[in-house]
Amino acid sequence: MEEAPVAREEKGPVSVLTMQYRPYNLLGPTLLGAIADEIAAAHDAGSRAIILRSGLRHFSAGADVAQFSGRIEQGGHSQSAIGEQYVLLLPRNGTSRPLKNGDVIPLADTRVPPNINTILAQVVTGLKAVPKDNLKTVIDESYTAVGGLGPELSRIVNGSIDLSIEARKNLDPLLALIDQSKPVLDSQSNTSDAIQTWAANLATVTSELKTHDQDVAGLLDKGGPAFGEAQQLIQRLQPTLPIVLANLVSVGQVALTYQANIEQLLVLLPQVTAEAGGTFVANQNTKQDYRGEYLSFNLNLNLPPPCTTGFLPAQQERVPSFEDYPQRPPGDLYCRTPQDSAFNVRGAKNTPCVTRPGKRAPTVKMCESDEQYVPLNDGYNWKGDPNATWTGQDIPQLPPGSPPAAAPGPAPPPIAVAPYDPTTGKYVGPDGKVYTQSDLAHPAPEEKTWHTMLIPPGS
Repeated sequence: MEEAPVAREEKGPVSVLTMQYRPYNLLGPTLLGAIADEIAAAHDAGSRAIILRSGLRHFSAGADVAQFSGRIEQGGHSQSAIGEQYVLLLPRNGTSRPLKNGDVIPLADTRVPPNINTILAQVVTGLKAVPKDNLKTVIDESYTAVGGLGPELSRIVNGSIDLSIEARKNLDPLLALIDQSKPVLDSQSNTSDAIQTWAANLATVTSELKTHDQDVAGLLDKGGPAFGEAQQLIQRLQPTLPIVLANLVSVGQVALTYQANIEQLLVLLPQVTAEAGGTFVANQNTKQDYRGEYLSFNLNLNLPPPCTTGFLPAQQERVPSFEDYPQRPPGDLYCRTPQDSAFNVRGAKNTPCVTRPGKRAPTVKMCESDEQYVPLNDGYNWKGDPNATWTGQDIPQLPPGSPPAAAPGPAPPPIAVAPYDPTTGKYVGPDGKVYTQSDLAHPAPEEKTWHTMLIPPGS
């Protein structure tokens, strides 16, 4: 089993660290890292003192130059406790080959620290610039600030050591970050004007908020009830709002399809409005009892005759006085004469197909399909059967893909109507014979007075 570079032994509040990194306890990244780890472990264990000793014949033979490949040499970096000058080799990356005998460190990779005498002289000069009374105040205040904070300062130092160890482990990414930080810093410098503008705008917004503080406070106070009312409105509209929105989607699709027609309508609407207004100009200043539009209607009766082809036959027509609303027949009812005939020129049969230029059809489905409009007849046999077709099509016209219409049931028996004599109850039947029905007769009273004229017959 490989021996650990540093062994730690706890003796009460004292931790003894024994270096046993063979063969000579050479100071390199391995031994230094192990010492740092054991010092941190001793601190965590509650040690109040640490003794560093060697378990070999020599305490340490110095730095292991072979482990510092590609390092920067710093001549005369500092002095030891007994005044010895030493050269510190700092790591630059962890991928270079180890140093060997005869390697030369370029001058560009070296730097000499400032002279310690110069630094001390500058410190003395700075201290002389501070009056003694103020200097005493600084020292006293420093003691007040950090006095009794030994454990906290110790944690800061230990944290700095841990940070250095982790930085050493991630040396290459840190160096890459430092080398590649220039574009980011340059971008901040190049956009300094924009940043200043943003900061100025932010200051303007904050100042306006400060000026209108009462308004903002009122908005916050009254905003809750307003949002509550809005929520209640949405809840009330929840049953119908989805339907309205879905219908708007359908309306939008139709409007998109008929965009050209809508544009033409909007173009023609002002001109039509102007022409309609012009019909009032002729009677504007005339003296007459009735004022209105100046129009002249020329009516041609039955030229051409009314179009009944394609509608229900006369036997199925409803009396106009009925006020009920029965189910519509399954299909389309419209004038189904040729498109170039004189019947219903503006009817459904001549509706232009928007998506099929040049095609005219009565329904959208016929416009979208390959089916062509086929008339029933020429429309001039309106005195007979108006739906006497040439092609045998259904009446009403069913949409494409619909099942064929069911055959009509047997016709009801005809109803015979005959006049009768209210005095005797006699009437002539369809066979030409005379019949008598007694409950139809109302014999005249023997005496007619004005009272009997007001009483219904049979009373």
